[in-house]
Amino acid sequence: MFVDEVEIFVQGGDGGHGCVSFRRERFIPRGGPDGGDGSDGGSVYLEAVEGLDTLSDMAGRHHWRAQRGGHGKGKNMTGKKGKDLLICVPKGTLVFDRDLGVLLQDLTKAGQRVCVAPGGKGGKGNAAFATATEQTPRIAQRGTEGRQRWLKLELKLIADIGLVGMPNAGKSTLLSRLSAARPKIASYAFTTLNPQLGIVELSDYRRMVMADLPGLIEGAHEGLGLGEAFLRHIERTRIIVHLLDICPPDGTDPAENYRTIRRELAAHSPKLAAKPETIVANKIDLTGSEEALGKLQKNLGAELMSISAVVGTNLKQLTEALWAKLDQLPDEDTGDA
Repeated sequence: MFVDEVEIFVQGGDGGHGCVSFRRERFIPRGGPDGGDGSDGGSVYLEAVEGLDTLSDMAGRHHWRAQRGGHGKGKNMTGKKGKDLLICVPKGTLVFDRDLGVLLQDLTKAGQRVCVAPGGKGGKGNAAFATATEQTPRIAQRGTEGRQRWLKLELKLIADIGLVGMPNAGKSTLLSRLSAARPKIASYAFTTLNPQLGIVELSDYRRMVMADLPGLIEGAHEGLGLGEAFLRHIERTRIIVHLLDICPPDGTDPAENYRTIRRELAAHSPKLAAKPETIVANKIDLTGSEEALGKLQKNLGAELMSISAVVGTNLKQLTEALWAKLDQLPDEDTGDA
């Protein structure tokens, strides 16, 4: 199950209380204070890890609490420190304070970690309050409470290549031909309900991550169709591959379909619309595709590549061209749109 938004409650462990105790041993009638300190509570951390591409692990568990610190004991014994709680999330997770609406951290790299709920501090035992004038203190500090807050987590998938286009443009078929991913493929619109990730393997141990995103329609940025909920995933991609069906079964104009999607991207974010783009004409194996391809090229007046995802025509040329374009981009070109 693909989940890209969750709300969770996190709480750091409370600090342990200090102890009030006095040394009592045989032949030592006036033992001094020996109450130990309480220990700190554990903290709650979020860490981005490889191998996760959904927040579904947190969908069924809404409360996360770290271990509290141990109380101090006599004989100057300090309590046991509470264990930290580590929550693993996918790369590309944005961590918000739900009530304040503040972005706490954008976890874009594996191993990146943020403390979202610090543990409470342990209290001092009465031994810590002994002075020359107060040699038998009967007071101790209580541990402080751990931080607690509601978090809102949003996932923006990180991929090198993002496939966009109208429903039934052939995005899922292309991803299945280029990677080991097996998205659902059918002849009706909106076959892809959730983003799908695949690893495209090239020669010489080269790899790139490709994402198949749900089909966009006009008005997607306003909530129409399935696209609005997934437009943010395109923001993390380095290159947009705009896939066009050159012979749409509904008789629409491929060039106008292209312009419709471009308007939706620009309406969602101007920076998103400015990302590097490769236009790919799909289904050149169909009858009449040669004439349709020439017409599309003339109408767009832009450079495009032609492929057949079903037959496999020009797929190697496409992947090599995408790799060459990726190689020219700076590493930091994966930021938000």
